[in-house]
Amino acid sequence: MAVEKAIASSSLVEVVDRILDKGIVVDAWVRVSLVGIELLAIEARVVVASVETFLKYAEAVGLLPAAA
Repeated sequence: MAVEKAIASSSLVEVVDRILDKGIVVDAWVRVSLVGIELLAIEARVVVASVETFLKYAEAVGLLPAAA
């Protein structure tokens, strides 16, 4: 009796569709200091979502005025 392994793989299209549907946020903050002197500070926020998803959640958190 042979044992078959089922590998759950998603195509790139399915992954992109899911990211655009749900959205993804990458938030990074880097600070480099030497002897208490800040030499470099980098803040980055990357949001990837479809326009429909963005508009739905942006209104909920107050980034956009409420629709009349």
